[in-house]
Amino acid sequence: MSYYETVFIVRQDMSPTQVEAMADSYAELLGQYEGSVVKREMWGLRNLAFRMNKNRKGHYVMMHLDTPPAGVAEMERLMRISEDVLRYMTVRIDEIPEGPSPMLQQRDRGERSERGERGERGERGDRGDRGDRGDRGDRGDRGDRGPREDRGPRQDASAETETTAEGAE
Repeated sequence: MSYYETVFIVRQDMSPTQVEAMADSYAELLGQYEGSVVKREMWGLRNLAFRMNKNRKGHYVMMHLDTPPAGVAEMERLMRISEDVLRYMTVRIDEIPEGPSPMLQQRDRGERSERGERGERGERGDRGDRGDRGDRGDRGDRGDRGPREDRGPRQDASAETETTAEGAE
């Protein structure tokens, strides 16, 4: 049999127990094709890169499968039919990796990346210490700016459309 890695995204309004039940149903389906789910990871509710079917978040699930191609085809057919599955992707892999995926390792560390929250920039980035910005002087109360001199008085939008309609006739 072949090894596959499947990641699918489920709508945000489903509960985590419903998502697990859906993953279990896909595992049972693969069992009918003499396949199995070797490893399953629930990545949880995450933000999507863009809106999908009016959803901004989704429950991510990854499964490593040991199954014949017919089982994968049937599972993908059911995912395509289901309104709860926003996206899915299945790729064939040579072997099933050991240990948790990089997504779970990142979540377990509790960090955004290896460089920390602000990356290599440090607390203030590359801007340096700006101090009190004394070169600006005391700006104080600027007061009223007065009328603009580069254009005439403002016209009402309805009056503007009437003059345009008369000129078109």
